[in-house]
Amino acid sequence: MDEAFGTGSLGGDALNAAIGETVSLIALLGVLAWAVTRPRGWPEAVAAVPAAVILIAAGAIPAGTAATEARQLGPVIGFLAAILVLAHLCDDDGLFRACGGWMARTSAGSPRRLLTQVFAVAAVTTAVLSLDATVVLLTPVVFATAARLEVRARPHVYACTHLANSASLLLPVSNLTNLLAFAASGLAFGRFAALMAVPWLAAVGVEYAVFGRFFATDLNAGRGAGRGDGGKDASLPVFTLVVVALTLAGFAGASAAGINPAWAAFAGAAVLAVRALTRRKVTPVALVRAADLPFLLFVLGLGVVVKAVTDNGLGRALAPLVPGGTSLPALLAVTALAAVLANVCNNLPAVLVLLPLAAPSGAGAVLAVLLGVNIGPNLTYTGSLATLLWRRILHHHGASPDLGEFTRLGLLTVPAGLVLGVLALWIGLRVPGG
Repeated sequence: MDEAFGTGSLGGDALNAAIGETVSLIALLGVLAWAVTRPRGWPEAVAAVPAAVILIAAGAIPAGTAATEARQLGPVIGFLAAILVLAHLCDDDGLFRACGGWMARTSAGSPRRLLTQVFAVAAVTTAVLSLDATVVLLTPVVFATAARLEVRARPHVYACTHLANSASLLLPVSNLTNLLAFAASGLAFGRFAALMAVPWLAAVGVEYAVFGRFFATDLNAGRGAGRGDGGKDASLPVFTLVVVALTLAGFAGASAAGINPAWAAFAGAAVLAVRALTRRKVTPVALVRAADLPFLLFVLGLGVVVKAVTDNGLGRALAPLVPGGTSLPALLAVTALAAVLANVCNNLPAVLVLLPLAAPSGAGAVLAVLLGVNIGPNLTYTGSLATLLWRRILHHHGASPDLGEFTRLGLLTVPAGLVLGVLALWIGLRVPGG
């Protein structure tokens, strides 16, 4: 009798596990589908938060485990909120308009020279103020600059989305995926940046080389008839630039002192916020909107949903595919897996799933995951939320991207960027201190 009862109990446990896995996967697919389509423009959190609550109520993830996941994501979400506010205030102070004016003047109407300047501005903006700033704030400026110069905007706006992904490798603040990887890596801010500097340059270099040939017809169309020196440009906001520079220094200093770098981000955002409020250039409500609370709730809800999926079987299924160690073949395999998973289910769930599996092999494996989830999304529309947002911005400007063209460009840039990025990382890990 006891034996029969035990067998039944085991069967029940297996059934419960299967149900938990199925329900979790359905919840994740539903959240991702909502994030891609965003019916009626409703935020991603509308699906993610209820999905997380349902999984907790259904027992697919214990409430204690969900609470632990939320606590672990808390500093990352706070960091993200501060960076979003900082980028918004930089835009209010005219930083991106000043960049647009500079690009228009110094390009002298040359499409190829303008592409070089867009690459420089987009790469730095992505690295310092996050990929959201590049997609949301810089892309409209690039559209306006191309129209001002009367050149074809296609190469330049494509550069914005590609660099929002591939140029987000450099700093922990460049991407939400970076913040998650930074927390899992155990690296100091400076060491993270040092290890990712050459992979970052390699990824941007590959993009630039491919863009020059892929868009040769647009770039060789001749100088635009528009004036690159006309109009009244916004002046460079020196105070804002100084605050951003000090904030970056604060990231490194806080990390070296064992303090969460999020405090430096809050300090930089607070300085610009107090100044803007004092001058009545912004309202408290606008600052709250800039923090994008619905998106922060989405990240929190998605984290809980992905944790449920991982604990209910996906983690065990993927574990054999993640090799141990930091040899070159191991790093290439981890990066390839991360890139594939990012394009299948978006880079944010991909990094949440893979980080716990890669972390035991050390910081090198964690950074290899980051290469995959940051460069890989340039292959498909759904690879990253930034690309989905970029598509909406293009639709707003009446310039819908072509799927075939987007995919061909991704096939030319992504594999080469991944291989060179991994090779650079592997070499960096083998220098003293790596």
